[in-house]
Amino acid sequence: MHRRVGRALLFGLLLAASSTAQAAGVPTLDTVDVRAGADGLIGAADSATEGTISAKQLATRPLLRPGEMLEVVPGVIVTQHSSDGKANQYFLRGFNLDHGTDFLTTVNGMPVNQPTNAHGQGYADLNFLIPELVERVRYKKGPYSAEEGDFAAAGAAHLDYFRNLPRSFAEIGIGEDGWRRALLAGSPPAGGGTLLYGLEYYEYDGPWTVAQNFRRYNLVGRYSQGRADNGYSVTGMVYEATGRASNQVARRAIDSGAISRFGSLDPSDLMDTSRYSLSGQWAKSDSSGITRGNAYLMRSQLKLVSDFTYFLDFPAAGDQFAQEERRTTFGFDASHTWFSKWGAREGETIVGLQSRHDNIDPVGLYRSRGGVRADKLDADGNLQPAMVREDHVKQSSVGLYAQNSLQWLPWLRSVAGLRADFYRFDVSSSIAANSGKVNDHIVNPKLSLIFGPWAKTEFYLNAGGGFHSNDARGTTIRVDPNDTAIAADPVTPLVRAKGYEAGVRSAIVAGVQSTLSLWRLDLDSELLFIGDAGTTEASRPSRRSGIEFANYWHPVAGVIVDADLSWSRARFRDDNPAGNRIPGAIERVASVGVSLDRGEWFGGLRLRHFGRRPLIEDNSVHSGSSTLINLRAGYRINRSLQVSLDVLNLLDREVSDIEYFYESRLARETGPVSDIHLHPAEPRTLRLSLRASF
Repeated sequence: MHRRVGRALLFGLLLAASSTAQAAGVPTLDTVDVRAGADGLIGAADSATEGTISAKQLATRPLLRPGEMLEVVPGVIVTQHSSDGKANQYFLRGFNLDHGTDFLTTVNGMPVNQPTNAHGQGYADLNFLIPELVERVRYKKGPYSAEEGDFAAAGAAHLDYFRNLPRSFAEIGIGEDGWRRALLAGSPPAGGGTLLYGLEYYEYDGPWTVAQNFRRYNLVGRYSQGRADNGYSVTGMVYEATGRASNQVARRAIDSGAISRFGSLDPSDLMDTSRYSLSGQWAKSDSSGITRGNAYLMRSQLKLVSDFTYFLDFPAAGDQFAQEERRTTFGFDASHTWFSKWGAREGETIVGLQSRHDNIDPVGLYRSRGGVRADKLDADGNLQPAMVREDHVKQSSVGLYAQNSLQWLPWLRSVAGLRADFYRFDVSSSIAANSGKVNDHIVNPKLSLIFGPWAKTEFYLNAGGGFHSNDARGTTIRVDPNDTAIAADPVTPLVRAKGYEAGVRSAIVAGVQSTLSLWRLDLDSELLFIGDAGTTEASRPSRRSGIEFANYWHPVAGVIVDADLSWSRARFRDDNPAGNRIPGAIERVASVGVSLDRGEWFGGLRLRHFGRRPLIEDNSVHSGSSTLINLRAGYRINRSLQVSLDVLNLLDREVSDIEYFYESRLARETGPVSDIHLHPAEPRTLRLSLRASF
């Protein structure tokens, strides 16, 4: 019933409002169209590894999944170890970010990452995103900005929807393996403003032996008046998805012929999720400064049924488990920026307050069989109850920050900031010993120095502290939920990160922008994926360093070429006989793309290389690498009608989306076997779309 109510509420959210006073625009990075001009960020950016990508370039990118929009950020890899309805796996700067830890993502000011998620800390599900509605993607790497808090140690990406679409349109798509999509979007004038709407239906079975039977529904309504820097908007969203889960499988099962590359070892794995949100953004600016406010309310539900180890712990009934949660999240972000002069020196100071509260009731882990909770006999013949643990978690945070930018000399600018975060964790567990309340806080300074420009070239030095929070349940744990006779140690609630970077940005060659950066990031505690539990846990301190080289070329009107290369070195910092490699840590990423939009023809061709990763601490086992090419080709039949064809995995490469190494046990095996477990990349797939604009 709550889903029907959610749909009904969406269309009652937006009310007409009074007209908004107009003021001169304030030149901030938010308004810089980086891809429209090669030197767009010279004099505006605070580091070599931040930028903004506009809708013009986004429109020509072929996408397999909505989350792949984050691959516009140089060095980011977006992949999957399960079905389409689950949050993606993200990789950046030597991290396997799992489902989002250490990379902050927001949509229209709403945080996507979920702390204390049933499946993994920082879980960032972007499947509610409608790519055609995204006006820009703003990104920053490293913990150098005082405005970014939890989960932003490696970086952050902020996706903004249009206030006013260029044209309204209806689009239908059909493709292989049961792919169907319908989208209706527009932004007609209403009550002195604009009403953006988007309605999407999506279905897909995939190449899997057990069809995903995946269904997705998206509804968006957004009323806006004025501009982003002097106006307001109210946005309502409804998202629902369900389907079978195509989880990773043991490689030996494929090699033996027991299953195909696209087979399943537990066809009853499934997922069901929903998300409803209401948010508002407001800004008021004049010649002296700008005030911004953002508030949001979200209600979400998640159920994931998975089996990663098959018959390892429960030889008779199987190891399938369910992770479930229901969550209400609300919060706000308010800031004021002053433009000032200290003598002849121009300055900008921003002070902000952020707050968020998550009420998760329940968040649980359960044993299951055939997708249904079930008691099970373990290997020793003991009956284990269906419920492993179930908790009610209330998690609150407040962040205060201040940041000053000052132009000391024509060739020297500084950006200095300070951020303080306060957290409270309140856990009521089905296991009384694991209940409790914990408070923690952390303070992080930030400093950037920008030199130049000289001959359209700037140099940057950046340093700063950041952090990620740990799962609230880990902060109060005292006993192992699987065996309460075994003691467990609580984790540190807030884990500090320290980042350093030196970079250069140059547009000395007409039409070309290049950036080169050297960076390092230290974490006091790593979060690692634990395959046999399907979760993450706090681990050892780590250090990552690397080089990033990004290039953007605009040779002629309507043609854009970009080429990015990233290399990383990731190691644990302590001594341990197991080794110092970080499992899953990415080492090399390369991407090359061409975007075309010239008259009747448009499209894009993209190559992405995903380098190999160590899968175990001593590096004796590592993943393979993969190189994929995706193509979009489109033709405008007339002003109102266009057709496009996406060819995904153009060369039909048989590679893996992702690989892990851990113990599992197949049905006919007598004991555990350590093996690579993989999720295959989908084969060459064709998708045809027809759009009518009006």
